[in-house]
This record gives sequence, structure tokens and C-alpha cells, in this order.
Amino acid sequence: MAFPASFLDELTARNPIEDVVGQYVALTRRGSNLFGLCPFHSEKTASFSVAPDKGIYYCFGCHKGGGPINFIMEIEGLDYPDAVRFLAKRSGMEVPEDAEYRSTYKKQERLRALCKDAARYYYNQLNGPAGQPGRDYLVKRGLSKQTVTRFGIGFAPEGWSGLMDTMTKNGYTKEELLEAGLVVKSQKGSLYDRFRNRLMFPIIDVRGNIIGFGGRVMDDSKPKYLNSPETIIFNKRKNLFALNIAKKSKQGRIILTEGYMDAISLHQYGFDCAVASLGTALTEEHAQMLAKYTNQVVLTYDGDEAGQNATRRAIPMLEKAGLQVKVLRMQGAKDPDEFLKKYGADKFKVLLERSENHAEYRLLSLQNKYDLTVDEQRIQFLKEASELVASLSNAVEREVYGTRAAEAAGITPQAMQVEVNKAYKRRTAREKKRQEQQDLDVASQRQPKEKSLRYSNLTSASAEECILRQILKEPEAMEDLKLLPEQFSAPVLGKAYGILKRCYEEGRPVTLRSLEQDLSPEEMNHLTKVVAERDELVSEQALHDCAAVVRDCYEKTALAGDKIEAMRAMQKSMIQKKGIKKKGTGGLP
Repeated sequence: MAFPASFLDELTARNPIEDVVGQYVALTRRGSNLFGLCPFHSEKTASFSVAPDKGIYYCFGCHKGGGPINFIMEIEGLDYPDAVRFLAKRSGMEVPEDAEYRSTYKKQERLRALCKDAARYYYNQLNGPAGQPGRDYLVKRGLSKQTVTRFGIGFAPEGWSGLMDTMTKNGYTKEELLEAGLVVKSQKGSLYDRFRNRLMFPIIDVRGNIIGFGGRVMDDSKPKYLNSPETIIFNKRKNLFALNIAKKSKQGRIILTEGYMDAISLHQYGFDCAVASLGTALTEEHAQMLAKYTNQVVLTYDGDEAGQNATRRAIPMLEKAGLQVKVLRMQGAKDPDEFLKKYGADKFKVLLERSENHAEYRLLSLQNKYDLTVDEQRIQFLKEASELVASLSNAVEREVYGTRAAEAAGITPQAMQVEVNKAYKRRTAREKKRQEQQDLDVASQRQPKEKSLRYSNLTSASAEECILRQILKEPEAMEDLKLLPEQFSAPVLGKAYGILKRCYEEGRPVTLRSLEQDLSPEEMNHLTKVVAERDELVSEQALHDCAAVVRDCYEKTALAGDKIEAMRAMQKSMIQKKGIKKKGTGGLP
């Protein structure tokens, strides 16, 4: 949606970047800028900076950056229009909305309201005559009334249209029920309730909106668990069950479980940091979400083969997001729910504190993969184990886990240490060579991190970056440059220049914040990096030299393009002539 420029200027003026960020990050002043620990990745040394004079934030570690709207988009997980609404509400402003966006937003709000009313219907059904099967199941699973209320658990009774009839009486249309995934259309075109004879778990996003449901069947029919389909308000890859509660936990970690009941049971026993994925494998989006609220994730997937595979897949994703990963192995139970019922919260707490780090888990998994009584398999195990241990950055860890691998395979720790040292040296040499290559490859360092934004002409792009930095400091410098956006070799830089040029001509502020409506978060991250990492002021002559470089590169590219087109036309003409000649002589002997 396109908001009026005057409204956005007022919005950013009323939401200073230091005030917006300061509500989420503890900031300390260093000179003219403010610094704090980045909320988007795990770090011990503050590399997250806020520049009040420029109205931007930038992290020198993960390279995220932008203005107040971009910050709210990242920290709250909102799209651009909703981030604008968020800041408008924060500053007491009314949002001017065009008809198209108002229609989309109203539809989203309408579906959220429908899901909320549906949750109320299911809850009432659970506590009514039709809900006896659900109540019996909850008693059997040991859930208290307080827990049931806290999670808004309900029941979808038998029947084909109970929910649909009630919701239509409440003023919702059948089309809205279909869009929310609450009803299904048959092959004959008739509609019926998606959830029937199921215990219902409302799925709530981090802002407290009910966006979908998970239903657990009461008999042996399949599927055992049925989730709402993807809708305009519900995305399984970007939501986690119970994260709306777990994000407020003070326990210093988040426990990732395999199912709703495990997460709910943990909450009932005092572990209010448990979440579960929504019928899908853990995704990178999930890992990034978790990284916003914790530094440590404990995996408690089932101990069967499927659970172990899920654990192995999850570890690298969580580590990539900057999280410390631990793995909890169940002892005497198949899942957390069963363990808590058998042994109680205190023993689970002990088990939790003893949870293995990812190295322990991976080493034991590797050990279980081989028959260590067979020499060939034992050698293969030691080969893989030495590579695994060598990947650990801490020398003490390498010695500890190297010794464990040696004991498992029945060799001396000294022999294992020799192999680990060899593997470590090989790895170190590879990393050193790769780093040296990167250090020598200046061109690679100057390229944007995002592949889709890579420069095709570094000479021109460097000059374009310099021009953008300068006009953000001195907007009036644009008057003498006589440059057009299409002359820029890098699309993202030309796009930014065009927007800033328009702002200047319209008398609007020429700032990075002016770009937020038209650029993607990735583009804003890069533009903020361009401005934040180099802050020099260039002379008027140097600026004109940069403009000359841009024009010259543009003209050469255009000329080269013309030559290529001319060659293609010539080749096409020659092919056509040959075809005509062959056709004319085709009948000769």
C-alpha cells in the first residue's frame, strides 16, 4: 500500500529511531551514536548502532538496518503496512488508507475476529453437553481446568455444520468461513465444518491474535492431528504454538517440542518456555523467530528415528540463527508429557539441566550408526568422529569429546588426539585459505551480501554508492549532477537515487527513512550498510568525478548492447539467407 508522503514524514518525525529502538534494546551513548546488543542475532559485544541524526539503525554484525518502520517490521514480524499502523498507534496518529489496502486489512481483521469467535464457540462446546468426549480426554491426559482455560482449549462436536450455522448466525459469511479454513467445500460444492469430533487448540500469534487451529481426533480416524490450512492470516512456517506465552518466560531458554500436548504439559508443570511447531518441520523462519526471544534452545523431540532425524535437521538451522543448541534425551519415557507424569517436574528439571550440547548428541548418534565390533566400521566411525571433534572451536571440548570417541571405539585417547589434530589442522588450513582468498578478493568484499542485489559493474556501483552517501548529507548536490536513475548500473542504487531525487523535487526530507515504503527489507539493509560503514564527506569535484564515471559506464554498456544487438541481427539475417538458398536447391541431384 502507498501511504501519502506527508503522512510518512510526520510518522517518522513522531517516532525517533532512538525512542523506537530503545523500547527493545538497552542503548549506551558513544559519541553521537548509541550502541547495544543486536536484537536480531546473538552477540556478546555490542555491534548494533543507532544514529539519531540520520534516523537509522545498523548492525555491523548481521548487517540489518533501516529506519523506524524497518525496525518494527523486523522486531515484530510485521509487513510494511502493519508496521506503519503499529507506529501510528504508538504516536497517536490516524492512518490514511486507500480502498485497496483498507479492503485487505479489513479482511484480515475480519478473519481474526472470526477465528476468535470460533475459538469461543469451541470452548463453549467443550463445557457443554456435546463436549463430554473432550472433557474425558483432558482428564485422561491430566490437564487442569486452569491449563485448559489458559490455552483456550475447546471441542468440535460431531456433525457437519455446527460451527458454520453458529458463525453465519453471528453475521459471518460462508465465504469468510472458507477463507479462514474453518469449512471445506465438497466435490459437489456444498460446505461443511473442517473440524469434527476433535479437541481444538487455538493457534495464537506473538501479538495475541487467534489465526488458526489444531484439532486432535477423539477416535482412531486419520489424521490424528489436523491443522488449519494456510490463509492470509496463518502461515505455518512463520508461527510456533505457545510462542505468545513462551516469549515472556524468564527461564533463559526455549524448549522446542514435537507436539501441542508436550508443550502444554510442560507449561502446566511450570516450564512456561515450551513451544511446538505447527505440523511442519522446523524452518529457518522458525529459527529466526526463536532467536528474537532467547539465546538457547533445547530440543526435546521423540527418541524414535523420525524424532532423531528431525533433531539432526534442526541443529544446523538453529546454530545458523546464532542460538546455542542443546538436546534432551528422554530416559524412561517417549516424550516430555509422559516423563512429567511419571517422574514430575523436579526430575525433568534435572534432566533439562543435564541436556547434551549438540556435540554430545551428534557424537552419540554417530556411534549408534556403526557396529564398533567390526574393524572396518570402527575405522569409519573414528574417521567421521575426528572430523566432528575437529569442528569444535574450543580445545578443551576437542579433548573431552575426542577421549569419549576413543573410549567408544576402544583405542587410546592419545591415538584419537593425533587424528583429531590432523583433522583440525586440515580444517584450519582450509579456513585460512578461504579467508585469504576473501581478503584478496576485494571485488567480493564490495559486493552486497544479498545475492539478488549483486553488482554487475563494480566501478560504476562504487561511484553510485558515493553519490548516494553524499546526497543524503547534502541533498542540494543533486541539482548539478544531471544524472538519471536508469544510468545507474545497480538497480537497487538507481531505485534509491530516483526516490531521493523525487523527494528533493517535492520538498520532502531526503533521508534513508524516505526509502522504507518502496524498498524491501533486504534492500534497506544494504542501503543502510552503504551509508553506515563509510561516512566520509567528499569534495564537489570528487562528486562530479563519480557522476562522470556513472555516465561513462552507462554509455559503454549501452554501446556494447547496441553492438550485440547488431551482431544478433546480422546472424539472424545470414541464417535466413542460408535457409532460402538451401530451400531453392533442395530438388537438385
